Amino acid sequence: MTVKLSSSNLAKLPAKVAGPKYDRAALKPGIVHFGVGNFHRSHQAVYLDDLFNSGIGHDWALVGAGVFEGEKIGRAKLEEQDWLTTVVEQDSGHMSARVTGAMIDFLMPGDAAGIIERLADPAIKIVSLTITEGGYFIDPASGVFNPTHPDIVADAQPGATPKTVFGIILAGLVRRRDEGTVPFTVMSCDNIPHNGHVTSDGVIGLARLIDEDLANWVSEHVAFPNGMVDRITPATTDRERGILASEFGLEDNWPVFCEPFRQWVLEDHFTDGRPPLEKVGVQFVRDVAPYELMKIRILNGGHATIAYPAGLMDIHFVHEAMHEPLVRGFLDKLEHDEIIPTVPPVPDTVLEDYYQLIESRFSNPKIGDTVRRLCLDGSNRQPKFIIPTIADRLKAGKGVVGLALESALWCRYCFGTTDSGAVTEPNDPSWDRLQATAKAAKDAPAAWLAMEDIYGDVGRATAFVGAFAHALNVLWANGTRATLTRYLAGEL
Repeated sequence: MTVKLSSSNLAKLPAKVAGPKYDRAALKPGIVHFGVGNFHRSHQAVYLDDLFNSGIGHDWALVGAGVFEGEKIGRAKLEEQDWLTTVVEQDSGHMSARVTGAMIDFLMPGDAAGIIERLADPAIKIVSLTITEGGYFIDPASGVFNPTHPDIVADAQPGATPKTVFGIILAGLVRRRDEGTVPFTVMSCDNIPHNGHVTSDGVIGLARLIDEDLANWVSEHVAFPNGMVDRITPATTDRERGILASEFGLEDNWPVFCEPFRQWVLEDHFTDGRPPLEKVGVQFVRDVAPYELMKIRILNGGHATIAYPAGLMDIHFVHEAMHEPLVRGFLDKLEHDEIIPTVPPVPDTVLEDYYQLIESRFSNPKIGDTVRRLCLDGSNRQPKFIIPTIADRLKAGKGVVGLALESALWCRYCFGTTDSGAVTEPNDPSWDRLQATAKAAKDAPAAWLAMEDIYGDVGRATAFVGAFAHALNVLWANGTRATLTRYLAGEL
């Protein structure tokens, strides 16, 4: 017998499943969150659940929001179970399940008027975001907000009903300004360098298209704290739902499975207060930059490093990739030779210890994280996680053999077939363009680096152009296994 997750069944949860220790009916909303996906529910929502379980912060409950039609599917799944989520932590020697209750409502995605009305409520003091790297309207090559994006231009038109996250947030801020209410803090929880600054550039950049005075007001009165977030959280499939039902006796439409590790480093910069999250493990610091650079280069860059060779070798799960000596060896050599040397010192952190932790986390056999997920959206991820490292290596006059190979592996992956000839299904918003460019690059490698919006100056650097062309030619001539073998032997 299994128990179906709902508020009415909280008192009947199976013995092995922990539930909220607080009265959810007494919670009051304090945060509107855009992007109610798996990562948010395994990270920010868990920290808040911990806080509520400790008996404090009950006026900081979450209200979900979104702008895309597709988000209605997740909303419907959560509505059926009264916005509750089961979070399952797993590693090789541990599996535990808990039901979190920090979310108390989820506004209809795309209902701009309804969301703006909630943002105008003085009780809402923080608006947070997990909208993925691609949701910030950033020009990949420059890393700067792109005010010419058609969706942004549309939101800037007089009388327009906003369709973007930034448009809706800005409309909410305008209501707060006009009604004399203290503006809310806008807090990004996405894996983007300087995510607070990037969010600020988006909101203020849109405001500038509408009214210079509005842009100045936002700049002066709204806080956009930078933060670093970390917890490996794969997508939910029937596999995860089945494990929850069989191992714990609980039915959940949309459970979250994740690793035990989590980290959140945040600037203490808020316009109208914040929950006391330091009581549940959030690190508040003056400057997040050293932490986020370490994480983005070593962890996210590490994910990119193992993703494409594993994909080309038809490896399904990330932990299986880590069991392949060529993939694990590539990660170890590239990290130590080229990535970690570009990371400046981080307070109270030994970089080698951090790398060893990353290696252990990638090897977790219980998570079920897929190689395909790591390969997803390279056109947005590579310019954030890999190409700045290449630029720093080139600036210092250092070698880029391994990083050039990583780029060549991405190019080869985007060709659309693995080494065995299996077809790779589209795995990027720009897949058609990437595939066409990868096909051209098979005979003319420079075609790949000519994607100016992705590579910028790096794509014109003689040392990198030569190393990339050589790596791609060797890949096509010999395949992934032989190429990695040559690289590990120092013969590429």
